[in-house]
Amino acid sequence: MSSLTANTPARRPFIKSRALRRFLSHKLALIGVIMVLTLTAACFLGPFFLPYDELHIDLMARFAPPGSGGHIFGTDPLGRDIAARLFHAGQISMAVGFAVMIIATTIGSVVGVVSGYYGGKVAAVLMRIVDAFLSFPSVFLLLALAAFIQPGPVMIALIISATSWMEVARIVEAEVKSLRNQDFVQAAHMLGLSNRWIMFRELLPNAIGPIIVAATLTVARAILLEAYISFLGYGIQPPLPSWGNMLNGAQQYLQSAPWLAIVPGLAITIAVTGFNFIGDGLRDAFDSRAQGE
Repeated sequence: MSSLTANTPARRPFIKSRALRRFLSHKLALIGVIMVLTLTAACFLGPFFLPYDELHIDLMARFAPPGSGGHIFGTDPLGRDIAARLFHAGQISMAVGFAVMIIATTIGSVVGVVSGYYGGKVAAVLMRIVDAFLSFPSVFLLLALAAFIQPGPVMIALIISATSWMEVARIVEAEVKSLRNQDFVQAAHMLGLSNRWIMFRELLPNAIGPIIVAATLTVARAILLEAYISFLGYGIQPPLPSWGNMLNGAQQYLQSAPWLAIVPGLAITIAVTGFNFIGDGLRDAFDSRAQGE
C-alpha cells in the first residue's frame, strides 16, 4: 500500500533532512527550543532541588525578596516559596498546553481532511460549523464555558480545545484540497482503496508539515489562554498554583513586592515566545520544502 505514495515518499528522506537542516539554521527557532527545554526542565526537575513545596506556608517569611532565606524567587503574602509555586504552575500550564495541542489538532485534522477530501455539501456543512465557532470571539466563548464548568486542569484543557481546533481544520482542509487530485490519490482510487484509507493513510501524512506548525503554535496559544482565564478567576483555583492566578494575586503588591508579578510574567513570556519561535522555524522549514528550494 505504501507504494502508492511513491511520488512523494521517494523524496521523503531528502525532504525531511533538508527541512531539518533549514530548521536548525533558523536562529530564532533554536533560541525557542532552548527557551522551552530550559523552562520545561526547570518546571519538572526544579521542585526536587527546593526545600519547600508549593503549599508550604511560613508566615514569618512573608514577602521575602528573591535570594533571601533560601527562596530564590522570594515568597508571597503567605510566605509560600514562589519558585516552588512557579514550577508547579508550569507543570500544569505545560500539561494543559500539550493536552490542548493533541485534542485540538486531532479534531481539526479529522474535520479538515474529511472536508477537503469530500468537498461539496460535506465541506459546506463542516466549514459552516467552523465559521460558526470562529464568529464568536474565542476569549468570550472561553470565559462563558469556564463560568459554567467546574474549573480544573482537565476541564480547562477541554474548553480551550473547544475554541482552538478551527484554525487547524482550515489549514488541513486547504492542504488536502491541493493534494486530492494528485497521482497517488488517483492510483489509490483505481486500486479500490477505501475513502478512510485514502484520507488517513495517504492524504493526512502528506499534510503533516502544516499540521505540525499549527500544533506548535496551539501550545503557545493554550498556555496564554490558560493564564488569561486563571488571571480573571475562571481557571485554575487557589491554592493550586497557576501562572495566571499568581499574577492575579500579585496585583495589589506591584509597588511593594514587584517580584510577585515579574516572575510568573516572565515564565509566561518565555513559554509563549519559545513556542512561537519554534513554530516560525517549522513554518519556514516546511515552506522551503513546498517551494522546492
